[in-house]
Amino acid sequence: MNLRDLLRTASRTFAIGIERLPGTLCEATTVAYLLLRVSDYLEDNEEMPVDEKVLLLNRWVNVLRGEADVREIVTQAVHADVSNPDAIVTQHAHEILQHLHSLPPEIQAIILQHVINSTLGMARWTKIGPNLNDEADLDDYMFEVAGRVGYLMTQLFAWYSLFIRRKQNEIMPLAREFGLGLQTVNVIRGMREDFNRGWVYVPKKFLSATGISSEQMFQPEHRQEALKVLDLMTDKAERHLREALKYVKSLPWWLHGIRLGCIYPLMFAIRTLAVSRRNAEVFESEAKITRDEVKKIVFDSTMWGWSNLWLDKYSNELRAVKK
Repeated sequence: MNLRDLLRTASRTFAIGIERLPGTLCEATTVAYLLLRVSDYLEDNEEMPVDEKVLLLNRWVNVLRGEADVREIVTQAVHADVSNPDAIVTQHAHEILQHLHSLPPEIQAIILQHVINSTLGMARWTKIGPNLNDEADLDDYMFEVAGRVGYLMTQLFAWYSLFIRRKQNEIMPLAREFGLGLQTVNVIRGMREDFNRGWVYVPKKFLSATGISSEQMFQPEHRQEALKVLDLMTDKAERHLREALKYVKSLPWWLHGIRLGCIYPLMFAIRTLAVSRRNAEVFESEAKITRDEVKKIVFDSTMWGWSNLWLDKYSNELRAVKK
């Protein structure tokens, strides 16, 4: 299976944006994304006890550092359920690393730094468990799994573009917000699935403010209180996504491919948040936007995404339209 097929297996939605990136940036981002999906496989594996997951995440870090054999990780996924795309990616970890080592040394260093740090963060939070006391805890967790990706992408963009390199320090805080925004939406749309596997990424402070427990949030008799918790989460996501829009608008219009690589996931997230807001269905199943909506966002953004004025207008339209 080649790199592009692996990317599309892992996520057709993210592949849409990554494949718009120019040249080496596309390959580098694909490699980085797939390496992080290996980390995700080890973190999210429901068949492994916590101690084993922490051990394997740290072993994966040693593989990335060149201090361990990748076969130690691949063997963990040999007999895994192939309906799990992360398991398929993990089975091809050796080939992904080969692609990594074919990239320019500067790019390899950027990718390895952030994938290693993110994986170490996952190991730390796997050991802590689903124990998010307040918003700061949630942000800390989300930074490890997504905010660092914002840093990674910005450094790759800076490697590619002198214009972005000169603005790198200025936009780095917005890159973190971008990652937190996408991940907060991911938490919201996947609340039920996470709860079913024993995780609740909602801060206890949000729950106590409405007088319910994490279990009661998913019980129909507590639906009104649960919707108030959802309001806190969607408001938080909205704050992050507005900062993410500033990030996209800071990218020059003439780097249209790079902008589109950011615009697609941002607009998907804005739309997903719109259909999740005040929507009790998120407590029963995963919140999604339709394929037709995805196609329309891609078409519209490709045509007009070079314009910051259009981005402001379009993002507000996506927020306003109900499911």
